Amino acid sequence: MAREQRIVKVGLYARVSTQDQKTLPMQLRALRTYVRQRGWTIGLQIKDVGSGASERPQREQLMQAARRRELDAILVWRLDRWGRSLADLVLTLKELAELGVGFVSVTEALDLTTPTGRALTGLLAVFAEFEREILRERVKAGIAHARKEGRPHGRPPTARRQASRVKRLFAHGMSKAAIARRLKIGRTSVRRILA
Repeated sequence: MAREQRIVKVGLYARVSTQDQKTLPMQLRALRTYVRQRGWTIGLQIKDVGSGASERPQREQLMQAARRRELDAILVWRLDRWGRSLADLVLTLKELAELGVGFVSVTEALDLTTPTGRALTGLLAVFAEFEREILRERVKAGIAHARKEGRPHGRPPTARRQASRVKRLFAHGMSKAAIARRLKIGRTSVRRILA
């Protein structure tokens, strides 16, 4: 029978949006209390302030420490503080599990250092796949609707609009790379226009 994972050193991750910075001390207090009650040691503490959709370099710093095996577990106040989306959450939890690093969401009583908690990771993966399928279907429906109405969809053809300028600059001896830099388009687009 699987046993609980032995935890010694943990990383704390507290994140707030730029509008909600007042909850940061509360999150850290709850995380420290949880660590103290279990007799664990804090190896790294990350405070992250920013929007949910942006990249999180501070979180990546914590993941790097986990990859170097400097942490036995990562603690968060709530799951939504950690993952940018359900898919992102599942990917990072899967990576942590493969590294042998536990994950605990304190307010949701989700402890992936226990056998029961690790079983829940599988359920999260199912929901993440469901989320991806729903998104894929919405995108397909939106494209079909745009086509039906004769509206353009996809990325706007910025490079094709500059085809005459590309040809003119090339005829005057400018290199393809220089043309791409000057017109702020990709070198592949320049090559495609000149082909």
